[in-house]
Amino acid sequence: MKHDQDVRDIIFAGIRDKRNIARISSQGEGILSGVLWLKKACEKLGLNLKECRRNGARLGTGETVAVVEGTAKQIALGEEELIGWISKASGIATAARKAKTAAGRNLKVVCGAWKKMPLPIKDLVRQAVADGGIPYRIADIPFLYLDKNYVRALGGVGKTMQSVNNLEAGNLVIQLKGERRELLREAVLAARGADVIMIDTGRREDIIAVDSILRVKGLRSRVQIAFAGNVDIDDLVHLKKLPVDVVDIGQAVIDAPLLDMRMDIAEVWGEKRGA
Repeated sequence: MKHDQDVRDIIFAGIRDKRNIARISSQGEGILSGVLWLKKACEKLGLNLKECRRNGARLGTGETVAVVEGTAKQIALGEEELIGWISKASGIATAARKAKTAAGRNLKVVCGAWKKMPLPIKDLVRQAVADGGIPYRIADIPFLYLDKNYVRALGGVGKTMQSVNNLEAGNLVIQLKGERRELLREAVLAARGADVIMIDTGRREDIIAVDSILRVKGLRSRVQIAFAGNVDIDDLVHLKKLPVDVVDIGQAVIDAPLLDMRMDIAEVWGEKRGA
């Protein structure tokens, strides 16, 4: 065998012209995502995608996700690539759907952690979050998000708010990470100009404290309170009982286990169709 020769060309030499039908099936229950990337991979490998469920489809154990047609080598290459795109994306979509269900109707849950993903999979992860039924942005666009580094660079919340006074940027969101006493002062300053205050401390008691001070100052009705920091899906059941409008859940969705899938040759055209 030549050094640069694909061993599959030798193994499948005697059946290289036979066409195969392979079925990708789900090995668990969940929400399908990653279909666009599956289609692109099929085109690259020369596989004919004969059937495929849509993004956002609810899958049951053993249910067919897609059916592809190709040579034995194409099927072997496809098994290495196709499942990877949809299995991980579907795991994220499934976790996002669980988060949405746990949050109920009155608590908005979002997932902005896709921004922390490596560039090659950012779009895949973002689409998976959307396929699971939750937004990947904290506010409707257009909006301006002033994170902790904006606040630090500009010298505090008050100066940060002053720097954007004349901007027409749509919804204004500001991230607060102050200590307990500092947080309350920052929340009052932010509430006079922001549309959403993001309490990114992970401490539930901060929600109650900020809500209380804003009510005392007569500012609560004009601003939404968002919360983030080590939030798990199970936490949403308790958080929806607190005076919070939006919860940003990150790692629990993005790092969700993949939805296991398998790919099996179901039919050989060369044998069944007499090719």
